[in-house]
Amino acid sequence: MEATAVTKPVNFGGKWLITLLILSFGLSGCALFESDDELEVDLNSGEQQMYRRAQRFLDTSNFDLAISALQQLESRYPFGKYAEQAQLELIYAHHGAYQSEAAIEAADRFIRLHPQHPSVDYAYYMKGVSAYDMNENFFSSLIPSDDSKRDVSGVREAFDEFTQLLTRYPNSRYAQDARARMVYIRNMLARHEIHVANYYFKRGAYMAALKRGQNVVENMQETTAVADGLAVMAQAYILLEMSELAKDSVRVLCANYPEHPNMDAECNFKGGYDIEGFERSWLNEATFGLLDPPKAPQFDYRPGFES
Repeated sequence: MEATAVTKPVNFGGKWLITLLILSFGLSGCALFESDDELEVDLNSGEQQMYRRAQRFLDTSNFDLAISALQQLESRYPFGKYAEQAQLELIYAHHGAYQSEAAIEAADRFIRLHPQHPSVDYAYYMKGVSAYDMNENFFSSLIPSDDSKRDVSGVREAFDEFTQLLTRYPNSRYAQDARARMVYIRNMLARHEIHVANYYFKRGAYMAALKRGQNVVENMQETTAVADGLAVMAQAYILLEMSELAKDSVRVLCANYPEHPNMDAECNFKGGYDIEGFERSWLNEATFGLLDPPKAPQFDYRPGFES
């Protein structure tokens, strides 16, 4: 910020001294800090100057001011040489400011306005990244937690967005990272199914638990949760008194994952309890499994299977 030169003598007494002190403090403040006032660009400044200012904010990770600067640039020069780039960088700025929904909206807008732009693949990629970040929160960044135990709707959406990117732009520079993220997400979703199955075991909803295990085994073959999916199926079949199907599940589990903790050295399944040893209290039956649940088997085997 430039100060206008003083061309007349200054009286250092009384109110003039106070005025000078206030002015000096204000000027020094402008030199030390960037503020919203800096976004009030001189009407004579050009598009390039405004773009450079936005770049300064991005380079220093001052994303809130970068968002304001980019929006002002686009508003003032909607058809200028930097307009498309400003729209693209606005996606990044929103993401940097932890504004995931705004980042997705900005990406959608860019895709709609510039479907043939050479960098439109970046917009698809950032939609996936931002959708995944919606699954995060402030506390999860401070306290280690199991992502698969949280709401996974955001990561499902992220998976779909990355799928779109790879379908449309398989040779994109972001394709490799998108594939790696999809592997992680797929493992997380499979692990989530096991957590849900464990919950159904607690509720005594064995058929529901069985379906979760089947979903992992049949539709998530490349994930790290398949061993637990088979164990869930074996335990559910035992509790549903479907002995032949239980034996089949145990046989497959033993053949592929003999070191699973629910298998002994002779490939006998040790799931926690069988139907003969299981009794539900009248309270548990009366409340459809909500109250006084019996101790249920819990499957969460990971060592040796993580990617």
